[in-house]
Amino acid sequence: MNPAIVIPTYWTADLSAVGSYDHTTLVDSEHPDLARCLDSLDQVKGVMRTFILLVAPPGVEEAARARVDEIAATHPHLNPLVIGREEARPIQNAVVNCAPRLSGETVGLRGYGAIRNLGLLCCAVFGHDVAVFLDDDEVVLNDQFLIDAVYGLGQMTKQNLPVVAKTGYWVDKDGNYLSKGNPSPTGKKTWEDRYWNKTEDFNTWMRHALATTRISRSNTMYGGCMSIHAEAFSRVGFDPYISRGEDLDYLFNLRLYGMDVWFDNKWRVLHLPPTTPDPANRFRQNAYRWMYEREKLGHAGAKIDLKQVTAQSLMPYPGKFLTADLERNIRRTALRRALKTNNHKEYFQIFIRGVDEARLNAQRYAALYLNFQSFWPNIVATLWESRPLEEYIYERGCPEPLRGVNPYTSSAERPSEPIPPVGEPDGVVEASEALDVSSNA
Repeated sequence: MNPAIVIPTYWTADLSAVGSYDHTTLVDSEHPDLARCLDSLDQVKGVMRTFILLVAPPGVEEAARARVDEIAATHPHLNPLVIGREEARPIQNAVVNCAPRLSGETVGLRGYGAIRNLGLLCCAVFGHDVAVFLDDDEVVLNDQFLIDAVYGLGQMTKQNLPVVAKTGYWVDKDGNYLSKGNPSPTGKKTWEDRYWNKTEDFNTWMRHALATTRISRSNTMYGGCMSIHAEAFSRVGFDPYISRGEDLDYLFNLRLYGMDVWFDNKWRVLHLPPTTPDPANRFRQNAYRWMYEREKLGHAGAKIDLKQVTAQSLMPYPGKFLTADLERNIRRTALRRALKTNNHKEYFQIFIRGVDEARLNAQRYAALYLNFQSFWPNIVATLWESRPLEEYIYERGCPEPLRGVNPYTSSAERPSEPIPPVGEPDGVVEASEALDVSSNA
């Protein structure tokens, strides 16, 4: 296997800006998260290429690029390529040529799904058959990170199901792997989050996944600790039309097309996230996300060539966010938070008109992903090991001090087996009997 590490990194001049991404770094930060992340990767065995996807608004882009280039240049072992607007442009142009009538920006540096798709296509251009995603606010815990990332990929479970995508998980600075949610001083569910709290259901699922076999069928996806084989990413892309949660959504998309995400309970990273700048805005985005998700899955379920993905098949988490109670629970939560938190106005606005707006948004975009998907396999095939694109991106994306130093400037020059063996084929154990492993769930 020839895995590449893909790290989206988000930069800004104002952390309080509404609509900004969750994990943004100030351009004048003395200790940027990306530097800490790359420092931890220096210990990792078998690193062939690291794509750093630079996301920054126009007024900040130049300063952010200077910082990221400077950080990347101190890590030659990682063979870093910085993908900014200039490097992304020819890939975007190639996508337009393959699919000229697609709606919106499906691949690029704006929007969670489009950014992930750009990472997948960078892997395709350079001929990497595994994309390993890591977030810049995470730290790799040992030198086996890539070995664990590819463990089991390309193999079959004992139920004869292919492992083409998998997720690890993260722990916090205290070693905790469970969701803390918004607990009250008594440890009980807070009044304002009674109808909008994933903590209990997620933790029930998580405890089981960690107690069973190493590889089991997953109901969740950690965007900062996931590996996707070309068998999956050449057929299914991320949804560029979803407001957030594109990682978990990718699990749904794979199931629609007859594939699964698998949970590896031995693969983990340390997560050191910043404080959420605007919880009301995040709740609004989540309302849009789940309304859209339910509408999209319902639309896809009517297609005879796709598998059905139901709320019941995703219990205990995240199925409850896809039930008929979703709209009522959004309103209940918005009203309760308006009364109990300091963001009174923002939550009242969501209560009064947020659900209607989210419903219209869902109806408008629900069919667009399947249209995008009809073009995606051809897009990947067209860009796979494209030598002109590879040379263009390398020439501009490689930090100047490292140009001419990187030993693998092209896919043809890479060794075919950079990752050490991970054990016998029976190292991939069967999925837990307590989890449904049918491909049409």
